[in-house]
Amino acid sequence: MTKPAPKIVPKIAVVIASKGRPEELGLWTAHMRRQSRQPDLLLWAVTGEADLPQGLSESDGPMVCISAPGLCAQRNAALRALPADIDLIAFFDDDYVPSSHCLAGVLAFFASTPGIVGASGRLLADGINSRGISIEEGLAMVQAHDLAIGAKVDMSTRPIVGLYGCNMVFRRAAIEGEWFDENLPLYGWQEDVDFARRIERHGKLCGTNAFIGVHLGSRRGRVNECRLGYSQVSNMLYLIRKGSMPAHYGLKRMVFNMMANHARAFFAEPWIDRIGRAKGNWLALADLLRGRITPQRVLEL
Repeated sequence: MTKPAPKIVPKIAVVIASKGRPEELGLWTAHMRRQSRQPDLLLWAVTGEADLPQGLSESDGPMVCISAPGLCAQRNAALRALPADIDLIAFFDDDYVPSSHCLAGVLAFFASTPGIVGASGRLLADGINSRGISIEEGLAMVQAHDLAIGAKVDMSTRPIVGLYGCNMVFRRAAIEGEWFDENLPLYGWQEDVDFARRIERHGKLCGTNAFIGVHLGSRRGRVNECRLGYSQVSNMLYLIRKGSMPAHYGLKRMVFNMMANHARAFFAEPWIDRIGRAKGNWLALADLLRGRITPQRVLEL
């Protein structure tokens, strides 16, 4: 009697691109120790030793690659550094807090959905829409969820435009030869939608409840608000022209952001410089009229 072929277990890498937030990055060794299914590789893409947590030793486990600054450049450096035998790549923000069963859920989901090439998981909370969530609060949320749900995996899916960069997972085979667009400098602003939309030609994308986490929305290390306001216009127009951003979706988001910045300029949220963002919006519109608007112009502000 012939023996059945051994079951091939996919290998998963967790990639964290980080700059100027060593404390957030340092939490990831503990996040991975909590996982019911350990990653086959934890890879940090940073711009230099100053980005790394103090006291890091080889026994802590992460592989480190050094890159030019910029989210897209750092993620591309990570892609070039990945071993050839990795099957699934999870891109998480440094301020994302995964459930203890996050990676187990990722593997279960992709094993049962061969037509899906990329997915973003469910967020219990997203601090980017507020003053931010503390690490203590984030950990409490995922621990309460894990206690209530256990290792049960909810395979339900939902439609999504692109993926959400704080937690997105791809099949390695689907992204071979694709790169994050380094024409989008600093932390990218919509680089996740651009990359994911290009991957869609290889298969389907979706949101799913199969893996869970909290996005803290840390304010440390972010670019100034004037630059963000510029990118809210320049990056959208660039991606619409490029064809990776649906025009109706991109223009709607661009106009909504501009209206929000102006409407709230003088009674803004304490954690947002709406006047700075509005100034950036107008600088981008002025460059548009002069015919010189590009995402890279933000570096000159």
